[in-house]
Amino acid sequence: MRDFVELVVGCNEDIPLDIAVLELASIEFPDLEVEPWLGLLDSYATELSERIRPSDDGVSFISATNHYLFEELGFRGNDDDYYSPLNSCLNQVLMERVGLPITLSLVYMEIARRLDRPVQGIGLPGHFLVEYNDGELQRYIAPFYAGRILEPDDCLSLASRITGLDLNGNLNALAPVSKRQMALRMLNNLRAAYLRRSSWQKALVVQNLLVDAHPEEATEYRQRGYLHLQMKHYQEAASDLHRYLSLSPDAKDKTDVEKRLQSLQRWKAGMN
Repeated sequence: MRDFVELVVGCNEDIPLDIAVLELASIEFPDLEVEPWLGLLDSYATELSERIRPSDDGVSFISATNHYLFEELGFRGNDDDYYSPLNSCLNQVLMERVGLPITLSLVYMEIARRLDRPVQGIGLPGHFLVEYNDGELQRYIAPFYAGRILEPDDCLSLASRITGLDLNGNLNALAPVSKRQMALRMLNNLRAAYLRRSSWQKALVVQNLLVDAHPEEATEYRQRGYLHLQMKHYQEAASDLHRYLSLSPDAKDKTDVEKRLQSLQRWKAGMN
């Protein structure tokens, strides 16, 4: 996952997002080859280009794209198995044509990029959209809901309903996200999916990437420490929990963490 790692640790924002995200899917599909799926995205863009002209305006582009992706190809949000880790794997989303808001948005963005159309990701709390903005036309599009066009207030109401937060009027929530931010969000989604399924080893692979991406973020070490505890990796757990407290000496859960470290110390003493 060289390209994905370089993107999430901030070494290279120029890495194509489709390549990086396909590399991430190798956690679930170790033998995954990237090229066939890039070729499939290329073919989608080619087929869509036959339905529009370069001179067509944004309204025509959005209409043609929505019809092609959601009516002809049948891409849709996966309400039936929303928390499956497969929803975060771009190859699986392209094959089954179902996914999360962020992976369906990625498909939309990557096809638009291939056609030189200005589509960006919008990382709302609890949901993900895309924005078309060519300087003359600006629209928010919800790929999870078959390309529904939303007004800014609609976007914020949707996010408020999903999260329980009052985001109405908070236009900062509609700011476009970078490729790195998008990749990290997908990484967090995948971690959550593995944790829900008690897939500890795969969750640990993801957590290692998150630690690499945020080497000074205390909570990432706590999360990895608890994963190591779950897997009975006691020395690694102690190391991560010590690191957590060194980065966050006034943590609210400091007492609980110290008790766990004392238990690990007694375990270590018993081993000797």
